[in-house]
Amino acid sequence: MALLWDALAIRNIRPLRHGMSKRFAIASDCTWVNYIRCHDDIGWAISDDDLRELQMNPYDHRQFLTAFYTGRFEGSFAKGLPFQEKPETGEARISGTSASLCGLEKLTDESDPIEIDLAVRRILLVHGVILTIGGIPLLYLGDEIGTLNNYAYIESPEKDGDSRWVHRSTFNNERALKRRDNSSIPGQIYLGLLKLIQIRQHNRAFGRGETEIIDLGNDHIFGYFRSHQEQNVLVLANFSDRQQEIVAKQLRLLGMRKIFTDLVSGKTISAVQKLVLEPYQLAILL
Repeated sequence: MALLWDALAIRNIRPLRHGMSKRFAIASDCTWVNYIRCHDDIGWAISDDDLRELQMNPYDHRQFLTAFYTGRFEGSFAKGLPFQEKPETGEARISGTSASLCGLEKLTDESDPIEIDLAVRRILLVHGVILTIGGIPLLYLGDEIGTLNNYAYIESPEKDGDSRWVHRSTFNNERALKRRDNSSIPGQIYLGLLKLIQIRQHNRAFGRGETEIIDLGNDHIFGYFRSHQEQNVLVLANFSDRQQEIVAKQLRLLGMRKIFTDLVSGKTISAVQKLVLEPYQLAILL
């Protein structure tokens, strides 16, 4: 979870790829439970050793992540709240809904359709990873319709002071009624997630298959193979807000066929040409 939020903030997947390559494999009779967030706060549980191996200062990096996801860092798209912040060290955990942390709350306020689209793409991207990388994916109630932070908790003496209540609001039925309307923000998120869930259901590689984290030669694109029996699927996740490319030679070195299909977009892809991923695009290549 923390590594996905890290990749969104820095728009670089080196810590994500490095950490997952070392730590994702577990015993065959065990499985991961994957989620973007839950009822609790988000902690920066990233290995200090992993960060040092990447020439990154663990303390400084966590300070950056806290500043970014509380909106204190200039240029941040996130609107989260610190949890159990320690004034003497600046250490903190983060509270907030997935939509607010992905930028939807801030950008809805600013009514910028292009930036709102990028926020929706971020939400679908990170959920797409937990749905395809292996293990049991969990969706927290409200994330499927882009529920935003609710700051009314400060009006309750029993809840004020515990920022986790910002993402524990009553289910928004009015927002849920828009979930089938693809022209609405809740509809784009709900229908996008529904499509990803259907892809998972209809492809056995996303069940109890094997996961192989790969280096694509591009530090903005997180890539991994999922395989089960004779099905082999390549998942590509662009964590950048700009187009990113994978050269054709790299695809051929991965053993890709000349022609394959992106199950998300439905487009036919040729491995003899460079592959261009749009900002925050998730591609599932079969």
